[in-house]
Amino acid sequence: MRNPVTTQRSGPVRAQPRLREAAETSPGEVIPGAGPTGKPREADPDDPPRYAPEWLQLREPADAAARAHRLLDPLRPRLADPSGRPGRVVIHDLGCGTGSMGRWLATRLDGTQHWILHDHDPYLLHFAAASFPRVTADGSRISVETRRGNIARLTPDILQGASLITASALLDLLTREEVATLAAACAGAGVPALFTLSVAGRIELTASHPLDEEITQAFNDHQRRDGLLGPDAVTAAADAFSEHGATVRLHPSPWRLGPEQAALTEQWLRGWVGAAVEERPGLKAEADVYLVDRLEACAAGELSVTVHHTDLLALCPAVGGAS
Repeated sequence: MRNPVTTQRSGPVRAQPRLREAAETSPGEVIPGAGPTGKPREADPDDPPRYAPEWLQLREPADAAARAHRLLDPLRPRLADPSGRPGRVVIHDLGCGTGSMGRWLATRLDGTQHWILHDHDPYLLHFAAASFPRVTADGSRISVETRRGNIARLTPDILQGASLITASALLDLLTREEVATLAAACAGAGVPALFTLSVAGRIELTASHPLDEEITQAFNDHQRRDGLLGPDAVTAAADAFSEHGATVRLHPSPWRLGPEQAALTEQWLRGWVGAAVEERPGLKAEADVYLVDRLEACAAGELSVTVHHTDLLALCPAVGGAS
């Protein structure tokens, strides 16, 4: 995979790009990213799958509600200047997508911030930069820079001068080797890392159904395809950071989806069942009936879903100091 190769600093704030609403998709259509996502033929073989901005936009409110606010308390002292006041921080957002992580975090931190947004998709980078907040919680200035390229093989040199590395829904898309390399880069630069919304491999649906567990297992196996960590990612990352002397904190960050999130639940259901069937084709006949039943319950406002995730904060020892 390539290191970031293109850097752009944002200019004046522009109007937020308009996205096609998820509701405009055809009935039964799965938005790319909600379900199995193939690579376009022209993509670099090392590029990760591409995700439709409509999916990222649809899930953003649920992501924001789920992230573990409590992990910010042990992080803030590492971002303060020697006097203990908020200092200027440089934050790298890996696989930024449409910028939802930054929109959630930037306004929860005080002090001047410079965000470096990393993604392989130039359109997502454009959207993220154009829609990024420009002031922090205390009214300080936020500046934004974009870097196009893959981010799984970052080095301490690339992270030189960083105050924080962050990402959302990223770790489960990496291999064990890539997570180890990422942890080594953060530790080598002496920079803390906050990774949110990694899948935990557990789903709860109300009311329960005999096929729930089998589909969950098949989906988890699909997540582990091609050596990806899937639901094993948080454990692997915690071990990798701990080996470098980091203090690691974990906190649950579940999606809790009810009638108010019906559009997201519908897309998630289609993608979840679709991935399970792709992994185990023998499930198709039963899974088709199961999906229809679940979608009918969703449309009637009778379905609640908890999709478990885990947030991870790794406080790497500062270079030349303690964590």
